Amino acid sequence: MFMRKRNWIILGLVALICIFIAGYLYLQSYLNAPLLTKEDIEKYKAIAAQQNEEAFLQWEFQENRFKEKNELKNVYFGDLHVHSSLSFDAYIFNTRFDPDESYAFARGKPLLNMYGETMQISRPLDFAAITDHAETFGLHEACADPEISDAQVYTCERLESPSFKYFMELRESSVARPPVSIMSEAIGDKEKEERFIKSTWNKIIDAAERHNDPGKFTTFIAYEYSPTLPDGGYNHRNVIFKNNTVPDKAFSLFDAHTALDLWKKLLSSCNYPCEFMTIPHNSNRSWGVAFANQTIDGDDYTEADWALRDKNEPIVEMFQIKGNSECSTFFGSTDEECNVEQVYPKCEKEGDTLCIQPTSMVRDALKRGMELEQELGFNPMDLGMIGSSDTHNSNPGDTEEWDYRGQSNVVAPAMVRINENTHIPQYINNPGGLAAIWARENTRDDLFEAMENKEVYATSGTRIELRFFGGFNYSESLLSSNEQINFAYENGSPMGSTIEHNQDKAPSFFISAKKDPIDAPLDKIQIIKGWMENGKAKEEVMDVVCSENRKINDNSKRCKSLNIKVNLKTCAIDQDRGADELKVLWTDEDYSPDQNAFYYARVIQNPTCRWTTYDSLRTGQKISKAYSSTMAEMAWSSPIWIK
Repeated sequence: MFMRKRNWIILGLVALICIFIAGYLYLQSYLNAPLLTKEDIEKYKAIAAQQNEEAFLQWEFQENRFKEKNELKNVYFGDLHVHSSLSFDAYIFNTRFDPDESYAFARGKPLLNMYGETMQISRPLDFAAITDHAETFGLHEACADPEISDAQVYTCERLESPSFKYFMELRESSVARPPVSIMSEAIGDKEKEERFIKSTWNKIIDAAERHNDPGKFTTFIAYEYSPTLPDGGYNHRNVIFKNNTVPDKAFSLFDAHTALDLWKKLLSSCNYPCEFMTIPHNSNRSWGVAFANQTIDGDDYTEADWALRDKNEPIVEMFQIKGNSECSTFFGSTDEECNVEQVYPKCEKEGDTLCIQPTSMVRDALKRGMELEQELGFNPMDLGMIGSSDTHNSNPGDTEEWDYRGQSNVVAPAMVRINENTHIPQYINNPGGLAAIWARENTRDDLFEAMENKEVYATSGTRIELRFFGGFNYSESLLSSNEQINFAYENGSPMGSTIEHNQDKAPSFFISAKKDPIDAPLDKIQIIKGWMENGKAKEEVMDVVCSENRKINDNSKRCKSLNIKVNLKTCAIDQDRGADELKVLWTDEDYSPDQNAFYYARVIQNPTCRWTTYDSLRTGQKISKAYSSTMAEMAWSSPIWIK
């Protein structure tokens, strides 16, 4: 009996070991297999060809209208976060379009992705920047090196037929502190490596110069600086240059280990008339590093460090493909709109990843900036707000829900994109946002200066036209004036401004919003206020004007919902509900001149079909309940601060 029991135990252990070994071998096989085989590509091409692209109404391409110089300023829409084939994480996911093709796309030229799906924006952009990762500059040159080493050959072969394991190895090499460059180790010749890196940088400069068309289409010389965090986190920034006087080198993570190092190296090499700014993004996936009091290495910021950040980082990209970084409902906010395209839970403790920390989101940064001002005497986080795409498909500004073809080629066609069990889930992503800039004309100088002044706003991809002014000298006559914008500028200040407090008056804010001409009507406009009280920052969200003359409840400060029903079978947009334009002059009756405060406007559009619904219609598949079927597009102004 004892021998029989022992035999069964041994057999059970052997079976468990076999299962473990089989599982390990399967996992290794999966990780080392190509992300896409030639057979996969051909299969997906055939599937894409069967998609019904006429399952819903799509807008025909519209040519851009030239805007004359305007002293009261025009709004220009663009994308300042775009990856071409020069970024390794675009290339290994089969993007083969270079910066020239990317800029041509921004002006309206259609592109076909790897599976034959057409990508085309409905209207050209006014400006764009190709922001390829500096960390892998020189990669293509190294692979074309006639004196290529065996180590380079191995690296380049893996680049052409990448596996998921290779992608993770590349990513983890940049997570290491200090970071490790796989290509640098493979080349083994620093002089040659620097020559290759400069070659890529020159390609980016030359492409921006070729496509810059002052007054019609503006390009910015730019790149992305990309420190990586564990578990898929980011502490990335885009570096944007004002003109064509730029440093000889694009400083990467391997040259500047922290943002402080980056700013110092740029300041020492960007000599007049060179000017730059850095724009952080994906703070929702920074695990709290984005707006913390420490560097990525955990070193505390000094007053000089905060001043360096304040000088060189005037705006933040708060909406893009990887989600909404405006706010969360976790730290003092009961704002339900914070949940739009925001999927991460609250962190339970400091140091947790895959979650939202108190220093992850932009609204928390705005509040933290006021608290820091009490200590420093200046606010290092008085940030303007823009959106952009972060596309890795070389398709800048392709942010309309109906034209979304995935963040990169590897997650296509539609059948793959909406599959919640695919190896790189896409349903948590979105088509990305746009940057909107108020400037006199469409030139590098004017657009860059507007960004420095923070007269900019973010959208979730729609082209809502949003004006936001504040001051102490507005009256109700402004709303009936034939020269509203002129009056608003002369008697107040636009978004992005800081104005002095007034002991005798309450501030008033003039907000005007017009719908995107080819999208849904507007639902309402809200004001988000943050203020200091007893040494702590507080916030409040208020509806200030609602479409269809809905009244705002005095207690909740909200109006009733429109209860728009979206047609999920056709995605037809109901143009009869909501408003084409909303305007309001709102006065903060609770204002206290003893409290520093900020205010920004948020415009909410009526809900329409989300990209996942459009893809479900393309494929004839049932809409999954794993993700939202609709999307309420938004626009967010930069704040106005009162001190």
